[in-house]
Amino acid sequence: MTTTRTILFDSPFLLGFDHTRALIDRAAKAAAESYPPYNVEQIGEAGVRISLAVAGFAPDELAITLEGRQLTIAGKRDDAGKSEQAFLHRGIAARGFVRSFVLADGLEIEGARLEHGLLHVDLIRPEAERQVRRIPITAG
Repeated sequence: MTTTRTILFDSPFLLGFDHTRALIDRAAKAAAESYPPYNVEQIGEAGVRISLAVAGFAPDELAITLEGRQLTIAGKRDDAGKSEQAFLHRGIAARGFVRSFVLADGLEIEGARLEHGLLHVDLIRPEAERQVRRIPITAG
């Protein structure tokens, strides 16, 4: 699959798409991770909702950052003072996580909320104005 992608992006008709190849590789790595489980839903015509199962995390143990087009959601458990707990069975994961998503151009984060153990991050793609530019031609 990598060779197909490389051949596609090495086409002389696709100029300046090196960053796109890097984004696809980063997205493929992020998709390989499975914790925490998440859903991505279409909300209406222009909205997307990412929901992560983060049961046991408090809002101050979660962080959402956007750097360029990479959305990163991280959770870090504060286990201080919980060492006296003795579990007979521990099926709820207590580890931290970092989950990344590569956003398309034009997607904006509308907001995030924690509700019933699910962290919802809402994104929207505002309607873009269609612009046509005429490029002047100069004679040499």
